[in-house]
Amino acid sequence: MTRKRLIVVGGDAAGMSAASQMRRLDRDREIVVFERGPHTSYAACGIPYFVAGLIEKPDALIARTPETFRERYAIDARTLQEVTAIDVRGRTVQIEDRREGRAYAMDYDDLLIATGALPFVPDVPSIDAEGVFGVNTLESAIALRRFLENRQPRKAVVVGGGYIGLEMAEALNCHRGLSVALVERAPQVMGTLDPDMAALVGEAIRDVGITLRLGETLSAVETDDQGRVRAVVTDRGTVEADLVVLGLGVRPNTALAADAGLSLGVRGAIRVDDRMATPTEGIWTAGDCAETFHLVSRQPFHVALGTVANKMGRVAGINLAGGEARFPGVVGTAVSKICKYEVARTGLLEAEATKFGLDFTMATVKTRTRAGYYPGAGRIHVKLLAEKGTGRLLGGQIVGVEGAAKRIDVLAACLHGRMTVQNLVDMDLSYAPPFSPVWDPVQVAARALLKEV
Repeated sequence: MTRKRLIVVGGDAAGMSAASQMRRLDRDREIVVFERGPHTSYAACGIPYFVAGLIEKPDALIARTPETFRERYAIDARTLQEVTAIDVRGRTVQIEDRREGRAYAMDYDDLLIATGALPFVPDVPSIDAEGVFGVNTLESAIALRRFLENRQPRKAVVVGGGYIGLEMAEALNCHRGLSVALVERAPQVMGTLDPDMAALVGEAIRDVGITLRLGETLSAVETDDQGRVRAVVTDRGTVEADLVVLGLGVRPNTALAADAGLSLGVRGAIRVDDRMATPTEGIWTAGDCAETFHLVSRQPFHVALGTVANKMGRVAGINLAGGEARFPGVVGTAVSKICKYEVARTGLLEAEATKFGLDFTMATVKTRTRAGYYPGAGRIHVKLLAEKGTGRLLGGQIVGVEGAAKRIDVLAACLHGRMTVQNLVDMDLSYAPPFSPVWDPVQVAARALLKEV
């Protein structure tokens, strides 16, 4: 009897989580994973800290090597193998062996697409010059770190003011000691925050010595006679640089799925149900390439986060093994750090609440991370949004120093439970002077918001 075969396209968070979970539940199924890069199952979120030098060796970011998957889990993980086409009717995939330069085909019974996301790369002159780096893979991070150590650049420009851009600016400025300018075409950094909270992040960026250039669009990269970067040109001037890092965000990597005729949804992500099954029989998807559902707006949604990818992969693996699991959705929780400052958000922004026709109000408070008399107490700003009338919490944002960001998890839990502002005020949260004031900052904000709802 021929064993049924699962093919997984993509060997990182979602793909390997699904393959591993399926193997735990089904010892007999043949599992083949194709990964176009040289690494499997690595912590992409740790890349900025590897670049910063806080993590010494890239191997520390690798959870399991292809050899481990093959020898310990009987998962045939093949690196430098790119799936180039899917034949839905014939249930086959075409593969290009990037190591040997040959092409071949393989049939499947089930197919999991976990192709992740691709970075935005602006179409401007000399964007591929020596000294210009994207940092979306471990391979690219290793190349950037090698450049930093061998070339010893002094001036860097980071293009993009989202999570990736901020974390790379921190790595280069706070840890590597480079002079850093951050160029962002929007009028604020972090489009995932409301403008007033993003302004606090902007102040924090300037406070650590990073030059912030808002409302500027990259138009070209200038090079010297040897083709090495020497400056970036924007619509408002020229900025000297011997290193450029692109941190413009990512988009779902779904060209393969689209070419195969699969249905796409929000931001071009692959449409999928809560079991991670696509409308096409035998094809599943998970991770940054997959659409999900926002539990507050109750609308289809897309987010590229390792936490979400791992959970999606686990759900897909259980269902592929014949079990029953569902991925309910997300509330858009994320945290980041820029030197000593921490940033967090969850739920809806003002613009999103307005877009979905919600009648809402908000409150913002400034208080302390610890009891005011305790050493090390620092500033924390908390902003909450709630629905008028019902008092249902809709979202929250936090900007502060050490101890600020992880408080967002309390708000995320409230959103998952569809709790009200009064529920948040009534929660029995912990207290001791080294950790918070008597009233935790999220509850101080909730009390202020309670007056409005």
